[in-house]
Amino acid sequence: MAGILTPAAAADALAAALRAGLDPENSPQRTALAVPGGELLLMPAASGSYTGVKIAGVAPGNPARGLPRITGSYLLLDGPTLRPLALLDGAALTALRTPAVSALALRHLAPAGRPLRLVLFGSGPQAYGHLEAVLPLRELAEVVVVARNRAGAAALAAHAAGLGVPARTGTPGDVAGADLVICCTTAREPLFDGRLAGPGTTVVAVGSHEPTARETDTALVRRAAVYVESRAAALREAGDLLVPEAEGAIGPGHITGTLADLVSGRMPAGGAASCPQLFKSVGMAWEDLAVAVALVQAAGVSSAT
Repeated sequence: MAGILTPAAAADALAAALRAGLDPENSPQRTALAVPGGELLLMPAASGSYTGVKIAGVAPGNPARGLPRITGSYLLLDGPTLRPLALLDGAALTALRTPAVSALALRHLAPAGRPLRLVLFGSGPQAYGHLEAVLPLRELAEVVVVARNRAGAAALAAHAAGLGVPARTGTPGDVAGADLVICCTTAREPLFDGRLAGPGTTVVAVGSHEPTARETDTALVRRAAVYVESRAAALREAGDLLVPEAEGAIGPGHITGTLADLVSGRMPAGGAASCPQLFKSVGMAWEDLAVAVALVQAAGVSSAT
């Protein structure tokens, strides 16, 4: 899919959907069903001339079998007639959509005007996708890869170096002095001490959509200006926010703004210089639809009407 649509073009499609009036707060909720292999997710959405649904599987045991952790398919339909238009690989769509969402947020939140030091947590497909998404946005002074899989971390660092960026493996302590921190892991507990993130550091966390799982800690969330795709979705699914709220460290009004606020200009670009910026993504059905439509249009497939 990356050969058809770049993360930047996918981010453009997301921004266009928001500017056209799509309200993520009204996006249908994700349905999750526990199954023997893990979790089955159903994500429907409708907008304009198109309707679509992603059926995704999250199978934690698959990597040990040499199989992808995320599986599934995306069915794109003509909106007025509901005739099928395209069947897409759901895992590949997610691997494009998620970095595109992050890229759209980073257009507005990442520091500008100087080379940035990126600390990237994870070494799977999302880590590669996020590296690809960040490179056109900002010049990178260094990429530091932190992952439990040392061989995977070394491979991703080598990949970054092959793209012309100074890169190495590192530890969670490398968050100190980072300009950007991107978390795209399967972790259920915080990856680093949030007190290490300096004022103006931008943190992106995309790895979880479960209320009890998180990649960032309470110390970071309490200090940060927090941005989300949708307040309703975040307060249902974002453990990064719900765990600190359950601890009494923050309230439900702690969210600073949404992706739509940033895209529309209701929130100033660049964020606050006096505190870290945290963009917490859970992944939403409207995003899958917007990127799926952009993909099929780029491939020359149009609505049936």
